Amino acid sequence: AGATFAAVYTPDESGDLLCLVESAGVPRTVYGLRDSYPRTGHSAVSDAHRGRRPVWVSPAELAARAESRRTPSPRFHLAALPTHPDTVGACLLAVSEDEHGFDPEQRKSLELIADAVSSPAPPGRAERGELPSNAFTLAMDSGRAEVGDEILRLFGLARDDFDGRVETLLGLTVPEDLPSLMSVVEADHMSVGERELEFRVLRPAGPPRWLRLRGRLLPGGEGRPALLVGTVVDAAGLRSDVTDVARVQRLAAALATAGTVRDVGQAVVTALRRPLRADRIALAELEHDRLVVTVLDPPAPEDWPELWRTEWRTEWPDAPVRAMPTLGAALREGRAQIWPAGTPLEPALAEVGPGGLAVLPLPAAGRMAGVCLIGWDSPHDFGPDERALLTATAGLAGQALMRARAFDAEHELVGMLQRQLLPRRLPVLPGAVAVARYLPATAGLELGGDWYDVIPLPDHHVALVIGDVQGHSAAAATLMGQMRTALRAYAVEGHPPDVVVSHANRLLVDMETDLFATCAYVDVDMEEGTAWCVRAGHLPPVLRRPDGSTKAVEAEGGPPLGVVAQADFPMTPLRLQPGTLLALTTDGLVESADADIDQGMDRLAHRLAGSDPAHLGLVADALLTGARRSDDIALLLMRYDGMAVRPRRESWTVWRVPEAVRHARRFTNRTLRAWGIAEHADAVLLIVSELVTNALVHTDGPVRLDLTLVGGRLRVAVADNSPRTPVKPTSIGWEATGGRGLLLVEAMSASWGTVPVSGGKQVWSEIVLEP
Repeated sequence: AGATFAAVYTPDESGDLLCLVESAGVPRTVYGLRDSYPRTGHSAVSDAHRGRRPVWVSPAELAARAESRRTPSPRFHLAALPTHPDTVGACLLAVSEDEHGFDPEQRKSLELIADAVSSPAPPGRAERGELPSNAFTLAMDSGRAEVGDEILRLFGLARDDFDGRVETLLGLTVPEDLPSLMSVVEADHMSVGERELEFRVLRPAGPPRWLRLRGRLLPGGEGRPALLVGTVVDAAGLRSDVTDVARVQRLAAALATAGTVRDVGQAVVTALRRPLRADRIALAELEHDRLVVTVLDPPAPEDWPELWRTEWRTEWPDAPVRAMPTLGAALREGRAQIWPAGTPLEPALAEVGPGGLAVLPLPAAGRMAGVCLIGWDSPHDFGPDERALLTATAGLAGQALMRARAFDAEHELVGMLQRQLLPRRLPVLPGAVAVARYLPATAGLELGGDWYDVIPLPDHHVALVIGDVQGHSAAAATLMGQMRTALRAYAVEGHPPDVVVSHANRLLVDMETDLFATCAYVDVDMEEGTAWCVRAGHLPPVLRRPDGSTKAVEAEGGPPLGVVAQADFPMTPLRLQPGTLLALTTDGLVESADADIDQGMDRLAHRLAGSDPAHLGLVADALLTGARRSDDIALLLMRYDGMAVRPRRESWTVWRVPEAVRHARRFTNRTLRAWGIAEHADAVLLIVSELVTNALVHTDGPVRLDLTLVGGRLRVAVADNSPRTPVKPTSIGWEATGGRGLLLVEAMSASWGTVPVSGGKQVWSEIVLEP
């Protein structure tokens, strides 16, 4: 009847609910179908049950029904039909993914099927001998089992040798199959998808025998236990891999959880390669007029035609459909094509299957989503069972391929947005090397809130930042970008670490969001090898000393950002020797379902102790190897090497007295003579005079003059309390008495500029000292 899912619903003991008792095909969760519906409700099942007439529901009609709440945009047709009167009000439900729904012939088929459905009383409290020979019942509370004679024969037991315990039967099964069996006989409930399985029983001689179990759970009542009822049959005659209905069901379950196009391809290969005994399988997406090959099995290039290796290279990127007219014709017809050995085909196809070739178009939503090529080396006979398996696989794989393609596209969009919110590259640091890694969670498509940053600061300071915004959503990612920007802005303004984090906390509180964030901020002085660490509800840094000893820093921390407006964020001092490795990470790397954060931090410290800090990128990759991807992971590593050339510094507090500029020039002259660079005094004194004069004339409060000599460059910096940046005049008249100071500074400097400092600014100039 063209259905991808079918199920039977019957009234429960109270008669208030219509409950799912049997189903087949694609898992019902794909369509948002429920395991029960109120008999008096307005679902398709309820309407068909009350009216004793077929109900046909289109996607547009389905969107207005209650069923659509579990499927936001239904793209399938639904049919509900009353069954044979002997079934006391049962109902047959069927789903079609064809865009036109069930045609008249298929509707007639469904009506015939519904009329043929019957539900005799299930085996339950029958006396021994009244059960069908292949049926069983199992009391879930006691494990007592009643089994038919045929089941005992399949297990190799005589009736007198069976003690009625399910453990006796389980003891005769192959140990590898016990977990799947135990999941059925010990469960308090059975989901629809788990009602059928195959297992093996041991025999005195010969290989194990394959059996198939089908069962469902009957709820218990007052004084009656819940019963698992079903049948067990010999699967040897059914074991032909191509006729195994369970194989198609397993494929449907695998495709339902396949997240990417490659996952879909691997599931199809796994489902077809062994049962068809194929020598090679290729799966490709159809994009416009090109085939983008996603999976080749086997993957070795030498297993495929020479043309594929020469034209498509080893990456197998794509190929135009027009290069293979036979394949193009099969795609236009939209049905599976099978060519036996000896069929004249173009070389690109003939060499895929010299013993036989099957081309399986993968339809979805009224068009072709891709194609699957299956080839044999030796002559292969195609039976009707194989054709049935190919047809069933095509519909399932096509729909899964479309879903996976949308998933991949959305995942790429999410990844691109995530990358744009993080630093494109890390800066080159004086006296240190830093690397970072970010791994998004593989579960779902939500954006994460983990971030990292490396912020160069004046006077050879560097701020290392790592943080994590609560949750996984677009809101979390947006807040992450805002917090990263805010912390960078506050740091560049020249605030100390505790003030930077405190400002970010108040900003997040004022934003009135429901989310909070954790953060670790480390300000490193590259000259002195010292650092200050501030924690806001985040994991502490981990230090690896040059001797290999490793420990987590015992840094006192404050609450997460955005929780308490007036929170304190204490600073913890750190000492970094040359060769020290500092690691900052988020909880996704150290926390998992089977280990708490403390254990994860110990494991991280142990792996850092055994690492080689000389190759920082390899250390970061090794730390992420085997990481669970249930949460985002951010990792920031810095190796402190120490500055090869230590800067020479001198400072002078400029007092607001009439001789202030003369005092500043005298201090500068003494410093230049002490450093042995007095020959450059004229240019330096001119710059000092202009910068100090501007600060005294145009600002209030203290003024400080800093001189720094490093690597043949002299830096003159004057700091004041005004945040206003000095503006260079665009033009100055001949008779003007001022305004030329910045022009003189620009003319005498190799470079100059201004940077904010806490509450004010610093105007600086650099002079290259020629030998």
